[in-house]
Amino acid sequence: MSNQQNKIQNPTTQLHKSPEMNDRDFINDMLATEKYMTASYSVALNEASHQPLYEDILNIFTETQNCQRELFNLMFKKGWYGFDAAEQQKLQQSYQQFQGYSNQFPYANTQMH
Repeated sequence: MSNQQNKIQNPTTQLHKSPEMNDRDFINDMLATEKYMTASYSVALNEASHQPLYEDILNIFTETQNCQRELFNLMFKKGWYGFDAAEQQKLQQSYQQFQGYSNQFPYANTQMH
Protein backbone atom coordinates (compact mmCIF):
# COMPACT_ATOMS: atom_id res chain seq x y z
CA MET A 1 0.00 0.00 0.00
CA SER A 2 1.47 3.38 -0.92
CA ASN A 3 1.99 6.15 1.60
CA GLN A 4 -0.74 8.24 -0.07
CA GLN A 5 -3.33 5.49 0.54
CA ASN A 6 -2.52 5.55 4.26
CA LYS A 7 -3.12 9.30 4.50
CA ILE A 8 -6.40 10.90 5.56
CA GLN A 9 -6.32 14.36 4.05
CA ASN A 10 -8.29 16.67 1.78
CA PRO A 11 -6.78 17.96 -1.47
CA THR A 12 -4.20 20.62 -0.63
CA THR A 13 -5.08 24.24 -1.33
CA GLN A 14 -2.01 25.54 -3.15
CA LEU A 15 -0.22 28.64 -1.92
CA HIS A 16 2.39 30.89 -3.47
CA LYS A 17 5.84 29.89 -2.20
CA SER A 18 7.84 32.80 -0.86
CA PRO A 19 10.01 33.71 2.14
CA GLU A 20 7.06 35.61 3.65
CA MET A 21 4.48 33.85 5.79
CA ASN A 22 1.40 32.72 3.86
CA ASP A 23 -2.13 31.88 5.06
CA ARG A 24 -1.13 28.32 5.98
CA ASP A 25 1.80 29.59 8.05
CA PHE A 26 -0.35 32.12 9.92
CA ILE A 27 -3.13 29.61 10.63
CA ASN A 28 -0.62 26.96 11.68
CA ASP A 29 0.99 29.44 14.08
CA MET A 30 -2.42 30.38 15.54
CA LEU A 31 -3.33 26.68 15.89
CA ALA A 32 -0.10 25.95 17.77
CA THR A 33 -0.75 28.93 20.06
CA GLU A 34 -4.32 27.82 20.78
CA LYS A 35 -3.11 24.27 21.58
CA TYR A 36 -0.54 25.68 24.00
CA MET A 37 -3.14 27.94 25.61
CA THR A 38 -5.71 25.15 26.10
CA ALA A 39 -3.04 22.97 27.73
CA SER A 40 -2.10 25.85 30.05
CA TYR A 41 -5.72 26.63 30.92
CA SER A 42 -6.25 22.95 31.70
CA VAL A 43 -3.46 23.10 34.27
CA ALA A 44 -4.95 26.31 35.71
CA LEU A 45 -8.36 24.62 36.00
CA ASN A 46 -6.82 21.76 37.95
CA GLU A 47 -5.12 24.19 40.35
CA ALA A 48 -7.89 26.78 40.83
CA SER A 49 -9.25 26.70 44.37
CA HIS A 50 -11.49 29.78 44.08
CA GLN A 51 -14.83 28.84 42.44
CA PRO A 52 -15.50 32.14 40.59
CA LEU A 53 -11.93 32.11 39.23
CA TYR A 54 -12.38 28.47 38.18
CA GLU A 55 -15.58 29.37 36.31
CA ASP A 56 -13.89 32.32 34.54
CA ILE A 57 -10.95 30.14 33.48
CA LEU A 58 -13.37 27.42 32.34
CA ASN A 59 -15.22 29.90 30.13
CA ILE A 60 -11.95 31.15 28.62
CA PHE A 61 -10.74 27.55 28.20
CA THR A 62 -13.95 26.63 26.34
CA GLU A 63 -13.67 29.63 24.01
CA THR A 64 -10.01 28.85 23.36
CA GLN A 65 -10.72 25.17 22.73
CA ASN A 66 -13.52 26.05 20.29
CA CYS A 67 -11.18 28.45 18.47
CA GLN A 68 -8.53 25.71 18.29
CA ARG A 69 -11.09 23.34 16.80
CA GLU A 70 -12.21 25.89 14.18
CA LEU A 71 -8.59 26.47 13.12
CA PHE A 72 -7.99 22.71 12.96
CA ASN A 73 -11.13 22.24 10.84
CA LEU A 74 -10.03 25.02 8.48
CA MET A 75 -6.56 23.53 8.03
CA PHE A 76 -8.01 20.04 7.51
CA LYS A 77 -10.57 21.38 4.99
CA LYS A 78 -7.80 23.08 2.99
CA GLY A 79 -5.66 19.94 3.03
CA TRP A 80 -2.97 21.52 5.22
CA TYR A 81 -3.49 19.02 8.04
CA GLY A 82 -3.63 15.27 7.55
CA PHE A 83 -3.38 12.00 9.42
CA ASP A 84 -1.84 8.63 8.90
CA ALA A 85 -4.60 6.04 8.77
CA ALA A 86 -4.45 3.50 11.58
CA GLU A 87 -3.95 -0.10 10.59
CA GLN A 88 -6.90 -2.35 11.45
CA GLN A 89 -4.62 -4.80 13.26
CA LYS A 90 -3.25 -2.04 15.54
CA LEU A 91 -6.77 -0.83 16.29
CA GLN A 92 -7.81 -4.37 17.25
CA GLN A 93 -4.73 -4.81 19.46
CA SER A 94 -5.44 -1.54 21.29
CA TYR A 95 -9.08 -2.48 21.74
CA GLN A 96 -8.14 -5.85 23.23
CA GLN A 97 -5.52 -4.27 25.49
CA PHE A 98 -7.97 -1.77 26.97
CA GLN A 99 -10.73 -4.35 27.15
CA GLY A 100 -8.40 -6.34 29.40
CA TYR A 101 -7.87 -3.29 31.63
CA SER A 102 -11.60 -3.00 32.25
CA ASN A 103 -11.50 -6.36 34.04
CA GLN A 104 -9.13 -4.82 36.59
CA PHE A 105 -11.57 -2.12 37.75
CA PRO A 106 -12.77 -2.76 41.31
CA TYR A 107 -16.45 -2.62 40.35
CA ALA A 108 -16.19 -4.15 36.87
CA ASN A 109 -18.98 -6.70 37.37
CA THR A 110 -21.37 -4.63 39.47
CA GLN A 111 -23.63 -1.75 38.66
CA MET A 112 -23.07 1.47 40.52
CA HIS A 113 -26.10 3.43 41.70
